[in-house]
Amino acid sequence: MTDMGSDVYILAIESSCDETAAAVVKNGRYVLSNIISSQIAEHTMFGGVVPEIASRRHIENINYVIQQALTEARMSLQEMTAIAVTYGPGLVGALLVGAAEAKAIAWAAKKPLVPVHHIEGHISANFIEYPDLEPPFVCEIISGGHTHLVVVRDYGEFEIIGRTRDDAAGEAFDKVARAVGLGYPGGPKIDRAAREGNPHAYEFPRAKVGENPYDFSFSGLKSCVLNEINRAKMTGEEIVVADLAASFQDAVVDALVSRAIDAAKEYHFDKVAIAGGVASNSALRRAMRSACDRNGFRFYLPSPVLCTDNAAMIGSAGYYEYMRGVRAGWDLNAVPGLKLGER
Repeated sequence: MTDMGSDVYILAIESSCDETAAAVVKNGRYVLSNIISSQIAEHTMFGGVVPEIASRRHIENINYVIQQALTEARMSLQEMTAIAVTYGPGLVGALLVGAAEAKAIAWAAKKPLVPVHHIEGHISANFIEYPDLEPPFVCEIISGGHTHLVVVRDYGEFEIIGRTRDDAAGEAFDKVARAVGLGYPGGPKIDRAAREGNPHAYEFPRAKVGENPYDFSFSGLKSCVLNEINRAKMTGEEIVVADLAASFQDAVVDALVSRAIDAAKEYHFDKVAIAGGVASNSALRRAMRSACDRNGFRFYLPSPVLCTDNAAMIGSAGYYEYMRGVRAGWDLNAVPGLKLGER
């Protein structure tokens, strides 16, 4: 373990999907800057992220966001203790831009290079939001590419006890939103539409995975929603988009909340956290808080800006990896399918 006697400043870089982001984080908990350049407007016209376009925009934006992060933090590159970068999972071209930039900066400034797992970053967003939060706890990571239920045993030590067998929750949100004409990005649009709808208007299934009660499956739910839309079109029946969105969202939230609460009970933890883009969903936040209150659990949830992809969370995770002595060489490469806990 690295000496903890002095402050550690991490310059963090995140480029795993369609946000180009850089941040300066002090001691893993205090954000001095968090700059995010989003490409959502550009990808909306295609109904989803186009990897080639995302990679090009990262190349155009990355120097700017890094300079802005240092400027906002009122610090220089030489004052940084280390450079942290997301190297997986994610889109390979997008990851390569961030990794190449981080290696160049670290080499030029003679700073240690710290590789960070993207999902570990999402979990670490809770350390920023709650400076007193310490492991162990249960954390559910819900995004467009991942749905994981994880036991956080210590900093950098994770046990995945549940994962999606097919679609991630965020992916299901996007596909259903597109099917009902709400467009991209699906999560926020389903969330808004559902506020005006009846969550019991349609009875959609809550899939159970027999071998592992903590695994998720959203493909069947998505198919049921699409079948309902097709049935209505064939019979000339009007689909009330708000009701359908609310019913679909209710099924997803039910699956997410029930597994997290069951895991906390089985593992005898009184702390439950959520993370990832879908963790900004208002219905999920309400339902998880209510369930935690009923069971006497403490509930942790990052602010919405820390739920979506950002570099502050990478800076937090990078700090704990740095303190554990984790370093990358100049051969660091993008690993698009990187599993949590792998190196």
